[in-house]
Amino acid sequence: MIERQHLAILRETDRLGSVTAAADVLNLTQSALSHAIRRLEAQAGVALWEKEGRGLRATQAGRHLIALAARVLPQLEQAEATLKDFARGQRGMLRIGMECHPCYRWLLRVVEPYLRDWPQVDVDVRQAFQFGGVGALLGHEIDLLITPDPVERPGLAYQPVFDYEMRLAVAEGHPLAGDVAEPSDLTGEVLITYPVSPERLDVYTQFLVPGRCLPSAVKVIETTDIMLQMVAAGRGVTALPDWLIEEYRASLAIRSLRLGPEGIAKSIHIGRRTGDTPIDYVEAFIDLAGSA
Repeated sequence: MIERQHLAILRETDRLGSVTAAADVLNLTQSALSHAIRRLEAQAGVALWEKEGRGLRATQAGRHLIALAARVLPQLEQAEATLKDFARGQRGMLRIGMECHPCYRWLLRVVEPYLRDWPQVDVDVRQAFQFGGVGALLGHEIDLLITPDPVERPGLAYQPVFDYEMRLAVAEGHPLAGDVAEPSDLTGEVLITYPVSPERLDVYTQFLVPGRCLPSAVKVIETTDIMLQMVAAGRGVTALPDWLIEEYRASLAIRSLRLGPEGIAKSIHIGRRTGDTPIDYVEAFIDLAGSA
């Protein structure tokens, strides 16, 4: 029965004190405005306005609807503005899946300026090693997948955004000499890794297994800080991205060696669904990631 137009008419008539002025603001003819109010009064069975001299005075029922209009109309206007932001890609939730532990630290470099540039967009980061990253992307559980090891699937595309090299982190006084480590150098070492299966670790798949070597023991640690504290204390060695090791060298007595003469070159990729309609805030994140 009560329509938005009724509330707008009542609000503007009360605010401006004139039916004619309210009609102008609402782009209505005076007769159309008056007819809309008369029809509402007939449906409700109660008067909303009373004549007072040459003007109008709202009845008690009219005051009730004017108060309602003051509460409801701003909310509707805000909702419409929000929907327009969604339509323009300027508001929403960006859901990001992660498939590597050290990538999270890199992601922080991107998220901070992104949140500043897109104040109406929230970011939700999900650690994809707790669920299938590719499956989550295909199932629309996430919008983007950050991974160093893209898995090709129909309907997905990957874009490299950050190149790096996997290197071996050792204590500053470690007996390994030179700048290059060989697989056999790790046979007497304790290898510290994240809680990830060996077939997903480059130090195994691209270094130890091809060299037919294994470390003497493996320690699994969840956090990068503790891993490198252990390395600095001489409790083991670990394989991490070169940029991440360099970040810690200022505070820890560690150094890095190339894994084999050619090294292990890697890239962080962002995966996305190819059939999605482009959204401004998603495109902005990918652009920012590529320049971080």
